[in-house]
Amino acid sequence: MQKIILLELNKLKNLEKAKVLPRFFKTGKWEYGEWDKFLWIPVPDLKILAKKYFSDTTFDDVDKLVKSEFHEVRAVWFLILCYKYEFETKKENFDLQKEIVDFYLSHLEYGNNWDLVDLVCYKILWHYLLDKDRSILYELVRDKNLWKQRVSIISTMIFVKRWDFGDALKICKILLNHEHDLIHKAVGRILREIWKKDEKILKNFLDENLNQMSRTTLRYAIEKFDEKTRKYYLNLN
Repeated sequence: MQKIILLELNKLKNLEKAKVLPRFFKTGKWEYGEWDKFLWIPVPDLKILAKKYFSDTTFDDVDKLVKSEFHEVRAVWFLILCYKYEFETKKENFDLQKEIVDFYLSHLEYGNNWDLVDLVCYKILWHYLLDKDRSILYELVRDKNLWKQRVSIISTMIFVKRWDFGDALKICKILLNHEHDLIHKAVGRILREIWKKDEKILKNFLDENLNQMSRTTLRYAIEKFDEKTRKYYLNLN
């Protein structure tokens, strides 16, 4: 199965995308994606491929190819995990569900770009953690690995969409003083999702934590505010 998927990926290579996509993945000198290698395949094509083959793949397949030097090879195998998790959830196969989550958590180091985090983590972790202890999110947020920290905050997305703000606000607060722009954006994104549900909760959070917040986080969080309110908070920051 590995060889079949690799052959299909090679057929999907799109060198035209190489003119556009590098800026999204920060592949320039000294940027976080500098050493990554790309086939320049659009995400929709990767999803189609993952959905086509997920039922025929094994954990051994995923284990080998999630370690690939090529970004899109890693991406398609993370997406395969998503489809596997969704399939086992519908079947209420809880043992395999847990096995997929454990496998995902043990391979987080290979999800070393923002898309490899954002495409996958909330689709697996949010559902699994809905009725379980969420301490793993706090282990991840305190890890020194940038991508594990991003997993911790992005995984709260669906909690927020379900009016469950507690863990999202706690993790946002832990990450407010983070040095990396990717975390600033992720925190701001989650805070903006909270605003969509309850503007008062976000404003309370801003009033209590504005002095610790990066300009990027603030701009993301208040993006949908009316002009007057947005200027008010920007002037305070």
